[in-house]
Amino acid sequence: MQSSFQWRKMGLLLLLIICQCAINSIKTHSVSKPNIILLMADDLGIGDLGCYGNKTLRTPNIDRLAEEGVTLTQHIAAAPLCTPSRAAFLTGRYPIRSGMAAFSRVGVFLFSASSGGLPSEEITFPKLLKQKGYATALIGKWHLGMNCESSYDFCHHPLSHGFDNFYGLPVTNFRDCKPGQGSVFLKGVQRDLVIPAQITGIALVSWAVMQYIGLLKVPFQALGYFLLIITISLVVLIFFFYHFRQLNCFLMRDHQIIQQPLSYENLTQRLTNEAMKFIERNTDTPFLLFLSYLHVHTALYASENFKGKSKHGLYGDAVEEMDWSVGQVLDVLEKHNLNDKTLVYFTSDQGAHVEEISSAGEVHGGYNGVYKGGKSTNWEGGIRVPGLLRWPGVVQAGAHIDEPTSNMDIFPTIVKLADAQLPSDRIIDGHDLLPLVQGEVTQSKHEFLFHYCNAYLNAVRWHPGNSESVWKVFFFTPNFSPEDSNGCYDSHVCFCHGGFITRHNPPLLFDLSRDPEEKVPLTPETESRFYEVIRVIQQAVDSHTRSLHTVPNQLSWDNLLWKPWLQLCCSSLFQSCYCDYESGGNPLQVQLG
Repeated sequence: MQSSFQWRKMGLLLLLIICQCAINSIKTHSVSKPNIILLMADDLGIGDLGCYGNKTLRTPNIDRLAEEGVTLTQHIAAAPLCTPSRAAFLTGRYPIRSGMAAFSRVGVFLFSASSGGLPSEEITFPKLLKQKGYATALIGKWHLGMNCESSYDFCHHPLSHGFDNFYGLPVTNFRDCKPGQGSVFLKGVQRDLVIPAQITGIALVSWAVMQYIGLLKVPFQALGYFLLIITISLVVLIFFFYHFRQLNCFLMRDHQIIQQPLSYENLTQRLTNEAMKFIERNTDTPFLLFLSYLHVHTALYASENFKGKSKHGLYGDAVEEMDWSVGQVLDVLEKHNLNDKTLVYFTSDQGAHVEEISSAGEVHGGYNGVYKGGKSTNWEGGIRVPGLLRWPGVVQAGAHIDEPTSNMDIFPTIVKLADAQLPSDRIIDGHDLLPLVQGEVTQSKHEFLFHYCNAYLNAVRWHPGNSESVWKVFFFTPNFSPEDSNGCYDSHVCFCHGGFITRHNPPLLFDLSRDPEEKVPLTPETESRFYEVIRVIQQAVDSHTRSLHTVPNQLSWDNLLWKPWLQLCCSSLFQSCYCDYESGGNPLQVQLG
């Protein structure tokens, strides 16, 4: 009798083991090679969404991601500007490592015919997922370069970085792209040309006077060459800015221009339709979709169905139209029973651009909640961005995680989910988010996060493992203008060096757990651990700095400047590079204008 009982007991134990193995097998299978949808807004403030506390803008579909998934409340962009932030996102590495951080004033690509871009040596997550059989697509904004040496080498193109399909803008959505919305460049060009024009004028007058009284004899031929150079430079400059919209604001499908210049009519609907069609083509294949919205970067726009419907002007209309688009993507997943097989992530490339004011005085920038500053700064308003992850049955539903995380974490997270291997020949600065969002661990792997302003180390965040404190030091801070404002309104963005900043020695110190608004810097008198915190952070900086290697600077002036021989043009410069194949017909191959 006892022997029979023991056999039944052993059989039950064996059955439990088999069941547990089956459950583990199912769980392992469920988190292996899911579909990946990455939704990235442009210049969206963390305070613009209902799930982050906004009470007036309507974002039910984005809020639905929060309700059905995880909300990251301290999700940090790796840079406060588009180009370096997106480079870090795609590679999982600080942009300084790939040369995508500028030492000059300009920290992003401004022209389609620049030669800089994300280097081909960089390994992006679409490259790795494509090797694992994923269908990959980028829809929307790129802003990481296009060509190197000719107008058709496409060395920096999305298709050269692992995407099978590209439908979108090679650069970004400038004010200059939309007639009547003003110019990003006009104020800067006027300011930067004043001194050279004055020097040239004074030099010419001085030459004429000295030539007249006989103190100086300069051959008229030399003067002629000088005036010819000045004239040619002015003609090229005037031509370029007069045709800026045609030369830089165009829509591409893969390597072909299909609309030049870009039309804003139903643009979000077109991007959304492309995303939905891509999903429907790949219902039986694992896919990676990166839907990179043009909203809410200026120039602001919204279709007739949304224009004038929000409580926050055109900016609010654009946010609500983007939320509609997110809803369409979620609906198509549900329609094809893909919810449980798909990880959806929503974020912004950096904080809201608080200095964006239209020529009519309307606020065209977003809301960063309680956080100080905005785009182009490493105050929390510039880098603390929305971070939402939904994956039913795998990711906790309705959870809030206050630990420091980074947009660089998406790289190792989805690479691991795709059963791909992380590169072993380089440092990956991101960490796998899955243990955190599944509730398996409670502490972020980011003890330190380094915040760069262009190529200059601006601030460091330290979250000790044995403390709730989140320390943040600033080695320099931007000079706001006007001084008592929350941004650099006189220059449209804040800059990172020279007279635009104030250096701090000792560094400014904040504890974000007690002062998330960064209002009151701590001092040795108000914080007994002041010098200890500074010392530990300096050691981390020294270690981080030793891990950096010299690489070509992709945002040098040489790589930033417009190069006519790299210009993409679907007709010719004499025809103002005009074409529109969105309504039908076959797009022309791009050609040198």
